[in-house]
Amino acid sequence: MHDFAAGCWAATVLAVYWLSRQAFPAEVGGIMFGLKKQLFWAGIVCVTTVFATGAGRSFTYVDNVYGKDAEKDRRRLLIIKHIFLFVVFGSGILWQYSMVFR
Repeated sequence: MHDFAAGCWAATVLAVYWLSRQAFPAEVGGIMFGLKKQLFWAGIVCVTTVFATGAGRSFTYVDNVYGKDAEKDRRRLLIIKHIFLFVVFGSGILWQYSMVFR
């Protein structure tokens, strides 16, 4: 569920990007805005799902699977990975927001 929601979020970002680059007649401007808005909020739901399922994973974390030294490196790299992904999600949401509500 965690990875699927992350992929769906990325799809909503790319869909909003693609729609923002298209030229539409003025008559469908409102419809396109509504579609981009729905995709933005669907992306927010996906990010919320990623965070919620990720929090659930943290409660089922298995300690010392690979030994004490390897576990120390594993935790450090896991923290770095999550900081990086938090920045990616935050940047993506801001970029998507700027394309929808500019």
